[in-house]
Amino acid sequence: MTFKRLVVTAFVIVALLGCAVAAGIYAWLKQDNLNQTPIVIVIERGQTLTGLAQQWEDEGWLPSALQLRLAARITGGARDIRAGEFVIPAGLNSLSLLSYLATAPAKTYRVSLIEGKRLSDALSTLSNAEHLKQDLGPLTEATVTEFLGLKGSGEAQLYPDTYVYHRDQPVSDIIRQAHDRLKRVLADEWSKRETDLPYGTPYEALIMASIIEKETGVASERPVIAGVFVRRLQRNMRMETDPTVIYGLGADFDGNLTRRHLRDRSNPYNTYRQKGLPPGPIALAGRAAINAALHPAEGTELYFVARGDGSHYFSSTLEEHNAAVRRYQLSRRDDYHSSPATTDQ
Repeated sequence: MTFKRLVVTAFVIVALLGCAVAAGIYAWLKQDNLNQTPIVIVIERGQTLTGLAQQWEDEGWLPSALQLRLAARITGGARDIRAGEFVIPAGLNSLSLLSYLATAPAKTYRVSLIEGKRLSDALSTLSNAEHLKQDLGPLTEATVTEFLGLKGSGEAQLYPDTYVYHRDQPVSDIIRQAHDRLKRVLADEWSKRETDLPYGTPYEALIMASIIEKETGVASERPVIAGVFVRRLQRNMRMETDPTVIYGLGADFDGNLTRRHLRDRSNPYNTYRQKGLPPGPIALAGRAAINAALHPAEGTELYFVARGDGSHYFSSTLEEHNAAVRRYQLSRRDDYHSSPATTDQ
């Protein structure tokens, strides 16, 4: 055999061996992971593929850390690893795992802030939200007020909505997002407001919106209730709404609103004794309530009373209102007082 043939033969043998080795490595990399069902993994910021691969091998679902590192070296997949929480399907191999981690959306969580609830309720919800990092310490109105740089109360300064977040995302992100959302919605609605309204600032409109949220859960009634309160304010009548009194009582309210409470002039939120809007909002207000406050329904109604089914009966005169109270309430409750009340004394 000539030297030339020896070289060619050797080259062919080496090439065949190389192909065999490559095929073997590829087959090795195509070996399925060991998890028989989907599993959840968490990748922290700053973690490396080398460390993660060893961790996953130790956990028993990755066949070989070396296998995954080799797959990453061949494909360059290590640079595509992202922080987050991921649900890993069963049956992936090292090559498909790298591709999955590069493209799959991280698992998200949701937390809902409800319109008509107090700030304290919203903060309790945020404090107990699953996997939300509590980076502000105990959540209180004072904490939120300081964090947002507010001059007054933090009540109602978060927009009620459902917020999506990732595992270990700071709660401060949600609070900032909810506050910025409120500012945008309030500014947008304020820019399209009706004329001749009895409030001069967006904050005063927010106060009214928060009262509307507490007075009714019936969407169609919001503008009508806004109209009642706007007309009362324009006529220098007291608003006389129970929710503001209850808010002012705070922890002292035991579920029973009494005549003594309604006569208490020391409560700045007692709209049975104080004229005008209360000093601040009393609950989180959504866009519909804000819109109603800035677009009250036209009419002559000055009173309303609960029917007992969630809706209200609206009246233009005190006589009609008193008759509605007797019809809908006094026959069922001896201690009932309507909102607004039957007198303006």
